[in-house]
Amino acid sequence: MAAHDCDVLVIGAGIVGLSTAHALTRAVPGLRVTVLEKESGPARHQTGRNSGVIHSGIYYPPGSLKARYALRGSAEMVAFCAEHAIPHEVTGKLIVATDRAELPRLHALIQRGREHGLPVRELGPAQITEQEPEVRGLAAIHVGTTGICDFGAVARTFGRLAQEAGATLVYGAEVTRIGRRPGRVAVATADGTVHRARALVNCAGLHSDRIARLAGDDPGMRIVPFRGEYHLLAPERAGLVRGLVYPVPDPAFPFLGVHLTRGIDGAVHIGPNAVPALAREGYDWRTLRPAELAGTLAYRGSWRIARRHWRYGAGELHRSLSRRAFTTAVRRLLPAVTEADLRPAPAGVRAQAVLPDGTLVDDFLFAGSPGIVHVLNAPSPAATASLPIGREIAERVTAVLDRR
Repeated sequence: MAAHDCDVLVIGAGIVGLSTAHALTRAVPGLRVTVLEKESGPARHQTGRNSGVIHSGIYYPPGSLKARYALRGSAEMVAFCAEHAIPHEVTGKLIVATDRAELPRLHALIQRGREHGLPVRELGPAQITEQEPEVRGLAAIHVGTTGICDFGAVARTFGRLAQEAGATLVYGAEVTRIGRRPGRVAVATADGTVHRARALVNCAGLHSDRIARLAGDDPGMRIVPFRGEYHLLAPERAGLVRGLVYPVPDPAFPFLGVHLTRGIDGAVHIGPNAVPALAREGYDWRTLRPAELAGTLAYRGSWRIARRHWRYGAGELHRSLSRRAFTTAVRRLLPAVTEADLRPAPAGVRAQAVLPDGTLVDDFLFAGSPGIVHVLNAPSPAATASLPIGREIAERVTAVLDRR
């Protein structure tokens, strides 16, 4: 059985794991960092399957980790993309109210944006049409700092920079066992290799709670996977949308609702909805992993979500199974769209941390135990905020190393 020693092991080569490796090699030159990833390459799950939006931070409560890191991270992400020639654009976006009941929430967002120091402008119906001729709404706000980029390319760049600084990236390395002793962590992968380190970072995303339990820690939550399904506007109809258009979100849910996103490649994505996935990597209804589904169904937090939000969930499920219903929902923002304009697009799965009482964790969630840092909840805007998140994790890890 082969054995390899290093200072820090990072599990997961998504954008957060690779940002962490990059931050560690910058913070402590010469630190031996190894990243283990079960897939054959980086950014294969949440990072590579999102809408590519650099979020401004307007949605997140002042003082929350999401607000702090998104506000800082959005500017840093734009600068990072410019420095490394990664395709990006600061486009701004519209958040549009289509119903009078949404107006108080829209006005609250305006106030929050101003508290954050963001450039926000109130728009009436005529001004909405000037920005987006095919979009209809009662009122909107324009947020100037929102942008788009290729987060897969960002993650690959983090990985390259980390490797150039001496880090090792190991792909096809699924973690199967974790052992601990004072001052040491040992991680075995499916091929029988054992990696020993002074500290471990769990950035396993959809499997973060499972990795925590492998390490002997109780994460106090469970990942409940929600699939976000997207459609593309047919190329000949992509001119219906100029930029980024969002509905007013419902604060009772951590999801932003179906939005319109012109990506860096010019294609217009519409979505996502949010439906329970039948596997942690269940990107369609055909993908079922009985053991993972049984784990979700056996978790009391899942049933409490269902009881609390069944009406919302039923609507999402209906829009998943019916393209007509999905189109009807989109037409609230974009009346000119038709069912024939929509093309299927790859889905994503959100790693949503859920507490035993059914609470959907709405902020980034970190936890620690001797020698280990766990990243237990890092959904959107984690890609936007990946640079400051990576530094935060690196600080926690170096503190662990300094105590040893």
